[in-house]
Amino acid sequence: MPTPEPTATEQNQAMDQALTILRRIYGYDHFRHNQADIIRTLIEGRDALTLMPTGGGKSLCYQIPALVREGVGVVVSPLIALMQDQVAALRQLGIRAAFLNSTLDPATARQVEGELLRGELDLLYVAPERLLTDAMLGLLERCRIALFAIDEAHCVSQWGHDFRPEYQRLSLLHQRFPAVPRIALTATADRRTRDEIVDQLQLQQAERFINSFDRPNIRYLISDRGNGRDEMWRFLQAEHPGDAGIVYCLSRRRVEETAAWLSGRGREALPYHAGLDADTRRRHQERFLREEGLIIVATIAFGMGIDKPDVRFVAHLNLPKSIEAYYQETGRAGRDGEPADAWMSFGLQDVITLRQFVEATDADERFKRVAHHKLEAMLGLCDLTGCRRQALLAYFGETLEQPCGNCDNCLHPPATWDATEPARMALSCVYRTGQRFGVNYLIDVLKGKQDERIQRNRHHRLSTFGIGAALSGPDWRGIFRQLISLGYLDIDHEGHGALRLTDRCRPLLRGEETLRLRRQRRPEKRPAAGRASAVAGLDEADRPLFEALRRLRLELAREQGVPPYVIFHDRTLREMAGHRPASRAELETINGVGASKLERYGDRFLAAIREFPAAPGATAATPLSP
Repeated sequence: MPTPEPTATEQNQAMDQALTILRRIYGYDHFRHNQADIIRTLIEGRDALTLMPTGGGKSLCYQIPALVREGVGVVVSPLIALMQDQVAALRQLGIRAAFLNSTLDPATARQVEGELLRGELDLLYVAPERLLTDAMLGLLERCRIALFAIDEAHCVSQWGHDFRPEYQRLSLLHQRFPAVPRIALTATADRRTRDEIVDQLQLQQAERFINSFDRPNIRYLISDRGNGRDEMWRFLQAEHPGDAGIVYCLSRRRVEETAAWLSGRGREALPYHAGLDADTRRRHQERFLREEGLIIVATIAFGMGIDKPDVRFVAHLNLPKSIEAYYQETGRAGRDGEPADAWMSFGLQDVITLRQFVEATDADERFKRVAHHKLEAMLGLCDLTGCRRQALLAYFGETLEQPCGNCDNCLHPPATWDATEPARMALSCVYRTGQRFGVNYLIDVLKGKQDERIQRNRHHRLSTFGIGAALSGPDWRGIFRQLISLGYLDIDHEGHGALRLTDRCRPLLRGEETLRLRRQRRPEKRPAAGRASAVAGLDEADRPLFEALRRLRLELAREQGVPPYVIFHDRTLREMAGHRPASRAELETINGVGASKLERYGDRFLAAIREFPAAPGATAATPLSP
């Protein structure tokens, strides 16, 4: 049943209503980015494609129009845990929200369906698989629908690391409900993916809203020194000794080993990967969302849509497959806008493994070419010597005029060196050993190792035997890695990682060109660059009150079985501690305190604040902007 289109006067009134909802329900005075334009588009009954960085406020773009327009807003969400957390947060705000998924028993599902049919829901979250069933579509045809919101819309792309084939069938919504506005939202989409979203979802007439991809609060740190686990430990101890974070690994086995290793060294860490049973994955994810200071060690099976705002770091112990994957995974840090770190350690084996993985797939050649292109772009980001943020944004078609000053290359500019002769040695060694051997063997030959296998192959008689003894093993691994990433060497995926020459190496071997490579950094103690803590920006006198408010928040969250941030974000608690409201009217001026939360929690937080009187002569802090 389509929703009648509003008149111009009604549209203006509706936008006034939208701002009232923002203030009254969500507790904020102003829209951010282009939220107002997106909301107006949907209220007026038009489609929208929205790209907004993680933590930029995408959910408000469909939640508020769903409250303004008649009917229920139907949200397509890819993950059960994400639906449940968003519904819990909405109910805290007094919004009538529910979800339909496989976790509900039949009686509860029927209850939700009844609420839907009676018009008693503002928002309904549903997975694409369930939405596309005849039964669900038939149910929706009996309802008044305000809008369809397709979250994590990049899942439509067959080139993406989060591809969900069901998303490609969501164009059915436009065919079955042509008068209902749709919004597709994502934080991660290059030009190819944006075009694919438009084509697959039939959004050719949609307004496009593309915000900056920049997350200036995230510091990007990429290391090629090897021994990543020990290096990560030094980083965590120096920068994030008690913070919550995510560590990504390429394999399930490494996930398990790393979680156990971190736990053994005193950090509480839990594994998460597709090999664990569903109940274990659910429990580990719930603990991560509800507890403070917990580390999740995971494969990419974890994280899409994770709503935890205070993840202070994301660490990669292996090279991601693409810049899109890297951007999306690192974007789970610092959703609250406070400083956070994206740290990564990668090495030669990562490059070899991912190259072999691409070649070994059953995909067609076109897919392999695209996958290779994405991997080359990721390697280029790792090996560049300039500002990483400029390169990252350029990949998404955005220009950053000046270096960011908040990545490792800006903070500690890397050195380069003339590697022409060592590179020729390495390439000659590959050629003279018959292009049949992997990196470790080639390094042994170059360093002149007395090895039975080398003797048996008579490679100790080669001119390249021992000519690289002046360089260390790690130095040679760095050279081989960069020769592979720059395209001078290829990997024989059928030959257990054997290296072979490419046509690109001919000018270098002939002496027609020189080669400068990035010099590997040695382990160093890096000074912190304005790291965040929960008490950042608070006067010393206000910190005891802030900690008391956090304890109260945790108590309330445990009583209700919800994550603490669903009650109030740290930013809201900091503002309370600094401003010290003395009445409900003053508390309502704090950002993030809407009418429902004021009614639910106002008296208890005001009572906690009264126990910490301000020091004589202290002035109230200026409230934070949303």
